[in-house]
Amino acid sequence: MPPADRVLVVACGALAKELRHLTASLERNGRGRGIDLECLPAKLHNRPEMIPEAVRARVRAARSRYRTILVGYGDCGTGGRLDKVCEEEGVERLPGPHCYEFYTGADAFARLQDQELGTLYLTDYLVRHFDRLILEGLGLVDHPELQEVYFKNYTRLVHLSQRPDPELERLARRAADRLGLRFETVETGYGVLFDALVEIRERAA
Repeated sequence: MPPADRVLVVACGALAKELRHLTASLERNGRGRGIDLECLPAKLHNRPEMIPEAVRARVRAARSRYRTILVGYGDCGTGGRLDKVCEEEGVERLPGPHCYEFYTGADAFARLQDQELGTLYLTDYLVRHFDRLILEGLGLVDHPELQEVYFKNYTRLVHLSQRPDPELERLARRAADRLGLRFETVETGYGVLFDALVEIRERAA
């Protein structure tokens, strides 16, 4: 049983690596003690209608063990249903509509959207798992004809890069070529995630 003053973050699996890195960094600096992390499968992004009840189930399962539970998701395509679950369960989630905005910040993401509406965004996680989550997850391996249906209105792929990595850039370029999209990289670092975790811990202390 964790101590009652620990905070649980129920998060999207697509943020797992970055959140673990940041919570460890906070703890090393004496600012992150008491943050635990539980992640739901990243593949839920392909079925956003399933995210709210999956979050609810995990929150309820942990309620007796934690005084404070936070939700590490944006709206993520749930159309406000995740916010309704958070309100009903008395928990907060990270601000913003999706994880892309966590990394870029709201203003920078709005500028990217204004530049070119038909943009597909990939984080480091999505680059690493592009074949499994995009090609296989959307059925493009067995039905390549669906690519035109899914991506006909897209013109570029932007890799939101959390850290410089030549191999990830190579994989991101390969993904853009696979989908026939122009490629760009935007260095974001960890964006607002670090500040959000600090605020979470200090508010719960």
